[in-house]
Amino acid sequence: MTISMDAAAELYRQAMREGVRRFSLLYLAQAGLLVLAGLLSIVSPIFSAEAVIGAIGWLLVASGVLQGIGLIPARHTPYVWLQLISAVLALLIGFLILRNPGQSILAFGLLIVVFFMIEGLSKVVWALTIRPITGWLWVLLSGVLGVLLSIILIISLETTAPWLIAIFVGLQLIAIGAAIGYLAWSIRQVADQSKPIG
Repeated sequence: MTISMDAAAELYRQAMREGVRRFSLLYLAQAGLLVLAGLLSIVSPIFSAEAVIGAIGWLLVASGVLQGIGLIPARHTPYVWLQLISAVLALLIGFLILRNPGQSILAFGLLIVVFFMIEGLSKVVWALTIRPITGWLWVLLSGVLGVLLSIILIISLETTAPWLIAIFVGLQLIAIGAAIGYLAWSIRQVADQSKPIG
């Protein structure tokens, strides 16, 4: 039995809605912690450059762990591989940064560029896949922000200060957290409104 591409896409969106609805509290907690990590990254430039780089490493590790924990109950949903790429990449880059926080700003910046680009592209693909679910546009915008930040960094990498990279990391984590939180909240609200009264 074959089904049309539209029918397959609708089945995929329905599975995604159900996965996010079932685990919406976990997604909301993940979103809140990502926003908090982003705010900490933005505040971190008041410290020394090496402290900023170390803080960013820890924040990326925390981001990867949070995204990974969010994937455990949703491991059977069809979009999980996109989020898994993002979580593994955040962990890998975070550990590379922590392994040698004194490395050159160029090497550090290149790792962040890779993170922003892959994270951004995965969010763009995910958003376009789940479209027209409420909140898909915010996921798309967080992905576009990641791609734009990676382009800005690659263009000005040799002159970029660690404090600016910390602010960019903070903005990206806040954008991802806000997008995931809005998506989960919207799907939760739609599910609550569709429940029969009585």
